[in-house]
Amino acid sequence: MKHLLVTKSVSKSFGNFKALNDVSIEVPTRSIFGLLGPNGAGKTTLIRIINQITMPDSGSVLLDGELLQPNDIQYIGYLPEERGLYKSMKVGEQALYLAQLKGMSKAEAKKRLKYWFDKLEIGDWWDKKIQELSKGMAQKIQFVVTVLHQPKLLIFDEPFSGFDPINANLIKDEILQLRDEGSTVIFSTHRMESVEELCDHIALIHKSNKILEGPLQDIKKTYKTHTFEVGLVTDNEDRLKEIIQQNFEIVQADFKSLNDDLKLNIKLKPNETSNDLLSFLTQKAEVNHFIELIPTANDIFIQTIKNY
Repeated sequence: MKHLLVTKSVSKSFGNFKALNDVSIEVPTRSIFGLLGPNGAGKTTLIRIINQITMPDSGSVLLDGELLQPNDIQYIGYLPEERGLYKSMKVGEQALYLAQLKGMSKAEAKKRLKYWFDKLEIGDWWDKKIQELSKGMAQKIQFVVTVLHQPKLLIFDEPFSGFDPINANLIKDEILQLRDEGSTVIFSTHRMESVEELCDHIALIHKSNKILEGPLQDIKKTYKTHTFEVGLVTDNEDRLKEIIQQNFEIVQADFKSLNDDLKLNIKLKPNETSNDLLSFLTQKAEVNHFIELIPTANDIFIQTIKNY
């Protein structure tokens, strides 16, 4: 697997505080890579090092297999959590100015801006001042400026803050399309539902250390407990529970269902399969609901932090 960005044993201290401790990550090309962690974990420090806003005390960063250089900034688009637009400037002139800072000609910038303004249906904002826009509207402008120069690497730090659900969904779809068109995305967020929807790979940073990294689906398989959510229809719930308990480990469940059935979480024993469980249950009751409990990104986040 090819990696667009690699950090090798990156460490950074501010005075006596160790912000990053020997952090290594590998961001696959054309992936959406979730950089996760509680507040103060070190995510923003790592992002600032990748953007060369600050330098590491030790370790290295590679972009496309080469040590990161000052002029590599042209290949990176960064949307920081703290937004920074000039409030008194007009939207159009500010977008043109920022595009040219990224090395685009004025003609190319105008062409690309027209494409994005039309696509997001914001063409009539061109002559508005930033201070006239809502937080969500200003956010859209900053998103456009971030992706405008078609960088290899896009870094989004909490990109959905300030957006209503409709616009958050719109930006989510644009991020997925950018990935499909060849961009590599680092996505830093606290919103675990966004991780589920967007991320192919994740790394979890906690207390300045990387404590988990890999493809999200592989991590989910590792964290599986082989537990099934089951809804059963029977005339004698107590007796059925007793029979099941003799053969499997069960706990009461509270998932929502349209039926007034017996709801249980049933855990397989080693060497048992889901077919064994389903075959057993169908002989004892009518099975209305049968689904394996797959850990969510949120479950994995909480469990890994607690166990660290």
